[in-house]
Amino acid sequence: MRESGQPKRILVVEDDADNRRIVTKVLSVEGYTVVEATDGYEAIAKTQAERPDLILMDLALPNMDGWEATRRIKADPELKHIPVIALTAFAMRGDEEQARAAGCDDYVPKPARPMVIRAIVKKYLPDS
Repeated sequence: MRESGQPKRILVVEDDADNRRIVTKVLSVEGYTVVEATDGYEAIAKTQAERPDLILMDLALPNMDGWEATRRIKADPELKHIPVIALTAFAMRGDEEQARAAGCDDYVPKPARPMVIRAIVKKYLPDS
């Protein structure tokens, strides 16, 4: 647990550098501490090491996709409480249900506008 007054930490898992930079900038401007990962393995390692308050998870990732990374994070008793938001270009019928079945707490289709990113983060981190 972070001390009161410290910025909330958000893990942004995105393999596309431009998308990652945009999301990171939106969150940094809002005062969050941002940790970045580019694939599912790195997402799991950073989640274990950093204990973020929230994870924005792209589902289409190299090496290990976001579906599997989310399942593994949610299977860990010490990490399962961390909200995982799928931030993904998968926007076909049934994809949101699949994301939730993998353990995602919410689902935001890409491209996500800055106001949508801010709103979803505030939904899960209302006191920040």
